[in-house]
Amino acid sequence: MRNLVSTEWLAAHLKDVRVVDASWYMPSEKRNPATEFEVAHIPGAVFFDIDRIADHDTDLPHMMPGQSEFSKAVGELGIGDGETVVVYDGSGIFSAPRAWWMLKAMGHAKVMVLDGGLPQWKREGRAIDTGPANPKAKFFTANTEPALKRDFDAVMGIVKNKSAQLVDARSPSRFTGSEAEPRAGVRGGHMPGAANVHFRSLLTREGTFKPPEQLSEIFAAADVDTQKPIVTSCGSGVTAAILLLALQDIGAKNVALYDGSWTEWGGRPEAPVVRD
Repeated sequence: MRNLVSTEWLAAHLKDVRVVDASWYMPSEKRNPATEFEVAHIPGAVFFDIDRIADHDTDLPHMMPGQSEFSKAVGELGIGDGETVVVYDGSGIFSAPRAWWMLKAMGHAKVMVLDGGLPQWKREGRAIDTGPANPKAKFFTANTEPALKRDFDAVMGIVKNKSAQLVDARSPSRFTGSEAEPRAGVRGGHMPGAANVHFRSLLTREGTFKPPEQLSEIFAAADVDTQKPIVTSCGSGVTAAILLLALQDIGAKNVALYDGSWTEWGGRPEAPVVRD
């Protein structure tokens, strides 16, 4: 899978890449990823905070910031133009694809995700560093890649004209509306015409991606055609990136992510919602 690297590959190329810890957890988990980074991280890693590197002029969580803000923040992490970046997280596969997508959507081509993340790295007894990162700032140029991102108006248009497939990464119970949304004021249910592929169905118990042939079968079972345009969504734009990464790596050519995702859609009264 071209967007994924193994722990073996990363261990052999640590000096050739920029390693990024993009760990983020649901508030209910009561974990502090920045603190955990200082306790244990892959050697040479820097911490990419998706809540800090975000648009702070909206009340929606961790939305993509503008080009200048993104360029400054990423450059301060010691990531420069043209460098190869490997992103991981503390869950195995959860928030790392979000940072991967952000970098891709800002025009950085050489970025991959560590399959299995920090848990896999630790299970194999590989080297761990502690303490804060002290990167030397570099020059990073963000150039927005419009094909990878969709906003509310674009998705509203898709609902009306069915110009793309909508694929929702949330759990089946949240998708149907039988489970309440975790954020106040957000309705339960899903967008009209959307398909449901729970992000966890794409992963093994160890937190690695299932083989490509199994991923293809999972999307096919949900009637998702990888040869037609697709827009992924989830609760707040994090696990939607897991779907996007998997879809790209099984051959989908036209996949974008709805940044506002269900937090925005379910919170806007004009947005149509289906409950099963």
